[in-house]
Amino acid sequence: IMNLINRFYDIADGKIRYDHININKIKKADLRRSLGIVLQDVHLFTDAVRENIRYGKLDATDEEVIEAAKLANAHSFIEKLPMGYDTVLTGDGSNLSQGQRQLISIARAAIADPPALILDEATSSIDTRTEKIVQEGMDKLMQGRTTFVIAHRLSTIKNSDCIMVLEHGRIIERGNHEELIAAKGRYYQLYTGNQIEQE
Repeated sequence: IMNLINRFYDIADGKIRYDHININKIKKADLRRSLGIVLQDVHLFTDAVRENIRYGKLDATDEEVIEAAKLANAHSFIEKLPMGYDTVLTGDGSNLSQGQRQLISIARAAIADPPALILDEATSSIDTRTEKIVQEGMDKLMQGRTTFVIAHRLSTIKNSDCIMVLEHGRIIERGNHEELIAAKGRYYQLYTGNQIEQE
Protein backbone atom coordinates (compact mmCIF):
# COMPACT_ATOMS: atom_id res chain seq x y z
CA ILE A 1 0.00 0.00 0.00
CA MET A 2 2.82 2.40 0.91
CA ASN A 3 4.63 1.60 -2.34
CA LEU A 4 1.45 2.45 -4.25
CA ILE A 5 0.90 5.73 -2.35
CA ASN A 6 4.51 6.73 -3.16
CA ARG A 7 4.01 5.62 -6.78
CA PHE A 8 6.93 3.22 -6.66
CA TYR A 9 4.44 1.15 -8.67
CA ASP A 10 1.48 2.49 -10.61
CA ILE A 11 -1.82 0.66 -10.25
CA ALA A 12 -3.36 -0.95 -13.31
CA ASP A 13 -6.93 -0.62 -12.08
CA GLY A 14 -8.86 1.65 -9.71
CA LYS A 15 -7.81 5.00 -8.23
CA ILE A 16 -5.85 6.26 -5.24
CA ARG A 17 -6.90 9.79 -4.34
CA TYR A 18 -4.65 12.11 -2.36
CA ASP A 19 -6.50 15.24 -1.23
CA HIS A 20 -9.25 14.30 -3.74
CA ILE A 21 -6.69 14.22 -6.59
CA ASN A 22 -5.90 11.02 -8.47
CA ILE A 23 -2.22 10.40 -7.63
CA ASN A 24 -1.49 9.54 -11.26
CA LYS A 25 -2.12 13.23 -11.99
CA ILE A 26 0.50 14.37 -9.42
CA LYS A 27 4.18 14.55 -10.42
CA LYS A 28 6.11 11.83 -8.57
CA ALA A 29 8.63 14.34 -7.18
CA ASP A 30 5.85 16.59 -5.82
CA LEU A 31 3.96 13.63 -4.36
CA ARG A 32 7.03 12.24 -2.60
CA ARG A 33 8.02 15.69 -1.30
CA SER A 34 4.65 15.88 0.45
CA LEU A 35 5.23 12.58 2.29
CA GLY A 36 7.58 12.30 5.26
CA ILE A 37 8.84 8.76 5.77
CA VAL A 38 10.35 7.21 8.91
CA LEU A 39 11.53 3.66 8.26
CA GLN A 40 12.63 0.80 10.49
CA ASP A 41 16.12 0.90 8.95
CA VAL A 42 17.57 4.39 9.33
CA HIS A 43 20.24 5.52 6.87
CA LEU A 44 22.59 8.22 8.11
CA PHE A 45 25.40 9.92 6.22
CA THR A 46 29.03 10.37 7.19
CA ASP A 47 28.54 13.99 8.19
CA ALA A 48 27.62 16.12 11.22
CA VAL A 49 24.41 15.37 13.12
CA ARG A 50 22.99 18.76 12.05
CA GLU A 51 23.56 17.91 8.35
CA ASN A 52 21.88 14.54 8.79
CA ILE A 53 18.79 16.29 10.17
CA ARG A 54 19.01 19.07 7.56
CA TYR A 55 18.77 16.43 4.82
CA GLY A 56 14.98 16.68 5.33
CA LYS A 57 15.12 20.38 4.26
CA LEU A 58 18.42 21.38 2.71
CA ASP A 59 17.96 25.14 3.25
CA ALA A 60 16.98 24.81 6.94
CA THR A 61 18.63 27.17 9.42
CA ASP A 62 20.50 25.90 12.48
CA GLU A 63 17.56 27.09 14.60
CA GLU A 64 15.15 24.97 12.52
CA VAL A 65 17.45 21.95 12.95
CA ILE A 66 17.39 22.40 16.74
CA GLU A 67 13.59 22.90 16.78
CA ALA A 68 13.11 19.70 14.77
CA ALA A 69 15.42 17.81 17.13
CA LYS A 70 13.48 19.09 20.15
CA LEU A 71 10.19 18.04 18.57
CA ALA A 72 11.61 14.55 17.93
CA ASN A 73 12.95 14.21 21.51
CA ALA A 74 16.50 14.08 20.08
CA HIS A 75 17.89 17.40 21.37
CA SER A 76 18.94 16.22 24.84
CA PHE A 77 21.01 13.24 23.63
CA ILE A 78 22.55 15.31 20.79
CA GLU A 79 23.70 17.94 23.30
CA LYS A 80 25.55 15.18 25.22
CA LEU A 81 27.50 13.99 22.14
CA PRO A 82 31.22 14.93 22.08
CA MET A 83 30.66 17.90 19.74
CA GLY A 84 26.88 18.23 20.01
CA TYR A 85 25.27 18.96 16.66
CA ASP A 86 28.73 19.09 15.03
CA THR A 87 29.53 15.46 16.00
CA VAL A 88 30.35 13.57 12.79
CA LEU A 89 28.45 10.31 12.36
CA THR A 90 30.29 7.46 10.68
CA GLY A 91 29.36 4.03 9.38
CA ASP A 92 25.65 4.81 8.99
CA GLY A 93 25.56 6.20 12.52
CA SER A 94 27.17 3.14 14.13
CA ASN A 95 28.43 5.38 16.97
CA LEU A 96 24.77 5.87 18.05
CA SER A 97 22.23 3.49 19.54
CA GLN A 98 19.35 2.26 17.36
CA GLY A 99 16.96 4.52 19.31
CA GLN A 100 19.17 7.58 18.81
CA ARG A 101 19.41 6.88 15.09
CA GLN A 102 15.62 6.62 14.94
CA LEU A 103 15.22 9.98 16.75
CA ILE A 104 17.46 11.65 14.15
CA SER A 105 15.30 10.10 11.44
CA ILE A 106 12.17 11.54 13.11
CA ALA A 107 13.87 14.97 13.37
CA ARG A 108 14.69 14.73 9.65
CA ALA A 109 11.00 14.11 8.89
CA ALA A 110 9.97 16.92 11.28
CA ILE A 111 12.17 19.53 9.59
CA ALA A 112 10.61 18.70 6.19
CA ASP A 113 7.22 19.51 7.77
CA PRO A 114 5.22 17.35 5.33
CA PRO A 115 1.40 17.28 5.31
CA ALA A 116 1.41 13.47 5.42
CA LEU A 117 3.63 10.88 7.08
CA ILE A 118 4.45 7.21 6.65
CA LEU A 119 5.87 5.47 9.72
CA ASP A 120 7.00 2.00 8.68
CA GLU A 121 7.79 -0.21 11.68
CA ALA A 122 9.59 2.81 13.15
CA THR A 123 9.84 1.34 16.67
CA SER A 124 10.27 -2.36 15.90
CA SER A 125 14.03 -2.63 16.42
CA ILE A 126 14.36 -0.68 19.67
CA ASP A 127 13.85 -1.75 23.27
CA THR A 128 10.65 -0.85 25.12
CA ARG A 129 12.27 1.84 27.33
CA THR A 130 13.63 3.67 24.27
CA GLU A 131 10.35 3.03 22.45
CA LYS A 132 8.57 5.36 24.89
CA ILE A 133 10.93 8.26 24.03
CA VAL A 134 10.69 7.55 20.29
CA GLN A 135 6.89 7.17 20.51
CA GLU A 136 6.60 10.58 22.23
CA GLY A 137 8.64 12.12 19.39
CA MET A 138 6.45 10.42 16.79
CA ASP A 139 3.25 11.50 18.57
CA LYS A 140 4.38 15.15 18.39
CA LEU A 141 5.33 14.73 14.74
CA MET A 142 1.95 13.17 13.87
CA GLN A 143 -0.14 16.05 15.28
CA GLY A 144 -2.17 17.74 12.54
CA ARG A 145 -0.97 15.33 9.85
CA THR A 146 -2.46 12.39 8.00
CA THR A 147 -0.28 9.50 9.11
CA PHE A 148 0.03 5.94 7.89
CA VAL A 149 1.54 3.72 10.58
CA ILE A 150 2.69 0.22 9.72
CA ALA A 151 3.31 -1.73 12.92
CA HIS A 152 3.43 -5.14 14.50
CA ARG A 153 3.82 -3.57 17.94
CA LEU A 154 0.19 -2.66 18.48
CA SER A 155 0.96 -0.10 21.23
CA THR A 156 2.18 2.13 18.37
CA ILE A 157 -1.24 2.27 16.70
CA LYS A 158 -3.66 2.08 19.64
CA ASN A 159 -4.68 5.77 19.36
CA SER A 160 -5.25 5.71 15.58
CA ASP A 161 -8.57 6.93 14.13
CA CYS A 162 -8.73 3.90 11.85
CA ILE A 163 -6.85 0.60 12.13
CA MET A 164 -6.80 -1.87 9.26
CA VAL A 165 -5.74 -5.45 9.90
CA LEU A 166 -4.15 -7.04 6.86
CA GLU A 167 -3.70 -10.75 6.32
CA HIS A 168 -2.19 -12.15 3.12
CA GLY A 169 -2.57 -8.74 1.45
CA ARG A 170 -6.28 -8.35 2.24
CA ILE A 171 -7.99 -6.06 4.76
CA ILE A 172 -9.81 -8.41 7.14
CA GLU A 173 -10.81 -5.90 9.84
CA ARG A 174 -11.22 -2.15 10.06
CA GLY A 175 -12.13 0.19 12.93
CA ASN A 176 -10.62 2.02 15.91
CA HIS A 177 -9.00 0.22 18.85
CA GLU A 178 -12.19 0.01 20.95
CA GLU A 179 -14.30 -1.25 18.05
CA LEU A 180 -11.78 -3.92 17.09
CA ILE A 181 -11.37 -5.11 20.68
CA ALA A 182 -15.16 -5.33 21.04
CA ALA A 183 -15.39 -7.31 17.79
CA LYS A 184 -13.15 -10.01 19.34
CA GLY A 185 -11.60 -10.87 15.97
CA ARG A 186 -8.01 -11.06 14.75
CA TYR A 187 -6.97 -7.67 16.18
CA TYR A 188 -8.35 -8.65 19.59
CA GLN A 189 -6.38 -11.89 19.40
CA LEU A 190 -3.17 -10.09 18.43
CA TYR A 191 -3.59 -7.33 21.02
CA THR A 192 -4.57 -9.49 24.01
CA GLY A 193 -2.84 -12.74 23.12
CA ASN A 194 -6.16 -14.51 23.69
CA GLN A 195 -7.47 -17.04 21.24
CA ILE A 196 -10.73 -16.22 19.47
CA GLU A 197 -13.58 -18.27 20.83
CA GLN A 198 -15.25 -20.19 18.03
CA GLU A 199 -19.04 -20.26 18.23
